[in-house]
Amino acid sequence: MNEPAVRPASTAGTALLLTGGGARAAYQVGVLQGLAALQRRYRPGQPALPFDIVVGTSAGAINAAAVASEADCFRLGVARLAHVWSRFRTRQVYRADRSHALGASLRWLALMSLGWLHARDDRLQPHSLLDNAPLRMLLRGKLRLERLPTLLASGQLRALAVTTSCYSSGTHVTFYDGVDEIRDWGRPHRQAVRCAIDVEHLMASSAIPFVFPAARIAAGSQVAYHGDGSMRQLSPLAPAIHLGARRVLAVGVAHAHEPAEDCFIQSPGYPSLSQVASHVLSSIFLDTLAGDAMRLKRVNHTLSLLGPEQRAATPLRPVELLSITPSRRLDEVAARHTASLPPAMRMLLSNLGKRGNTLNTRSAALATYLLFEAGYTRELMRLGRADALAQAPAIARLLGWPTS
Repeated sequence: MNEPAVRPASTAGTALLLTGGGARAAYQVGVLQGLAALQRRYRPGQPALPFDIVVGTSAGAINAAAVASEADCFRLGVARLAHVWSRFRTRQVYRADRSHALGASLRWLALMSLGWLHARDDRLQPHSLLDNAPLRMLLRGKLRLERLPTLLASGQLRALAVTTSCYSSGTHVTFYDGVDEIRDWGRPHRQAVRCAIDVEHLMASSAIPFVFPAARIAAGSQVAYHGDGSMRQLSPLAPAIHLGARRVLAVGVAHAHEPAEDCFIQSPGYPSLSQVASHVLSSIFLDTLAGDAMRLKRVNHTLSLLGPEQRAATPLRPVELLSITPSRRLDEVAARHTASLPPAMRMLLSNLGKRGNTLNTRSAALATYLLFEAGYTRELMRLGRADALAQAPAIARLLGWPTS
């Protein structure tokens, strides 16, 4: 049996943060492929994960758990993850055949028209638009979460954290497993809970509201249903910082440089349901990282103005942040691949606002979250890899890799 790789001191306090976004998370896998290529270039003799803290939300939680559970060999973990994403089919994530789509539609219709009947029998109440039971089976078969305790004990990893939103309390919960010195933390409407991360935490974190069902999670003697961790996540950087991060590489899934558009010029008529839905999902998944990054920049600037004694008197500390986000709009990418969706999903998108065989960029935004098809995911992976390689010098500086 091979001895575990020795983690270099330069990675201590370095966090990888992966945000949410359904099928958009394929972009993150491409970024990870780019990081693995850069590690091979700059640190060929060091195979370990170049981060000791890994934090993920929603689909990003799944990617985070995958690389964390292979922390002793980062490149192998990325290769295993890329193998799955590059061969994705929708049926591996949710049931999208005609019978399931029709059944879900009828249950929602019955809820609207026969609500009194549903009130008498909870079993008749629909839990979600789509059934993601196949995803649970996929995660149980592919992830090696049982390796996490050994990796933590050997020093290969400091902490793994995934975030959820508790439907019963409205609390944003960070479930984490880490070294003993880490203590739980809490803020208004935010809570940290130490536990062994399992598949149910990942199912909860990636349960897009209304689209996928909530997951049942037990914490001690308490049991509650949790949904997507991107909901009410006002500070996506906070878990990494609480876990001890001094440097953070954050991988988002929103195009950061979209030009502002004049809403009074764009007036094609009343918005379709898909436009409204994509707008809601964008507010959940895509808007918070940029805002939190701006707050961190202001904190760092304020700390730089303080003297040594003043800085010693505050619990705040400067945190270096590098963000990688798509250099292209992902709705434009999705519009070229919607024909690969199962017929039932194409019909659903058509009913929600699709036009013809393609989607306009506004309506295609909804498809970006649900398009778990290899053509789309591979294109996002290629984009992510290219965007990571384009930032090679900045990544090397953040990770302390020698470039000469």
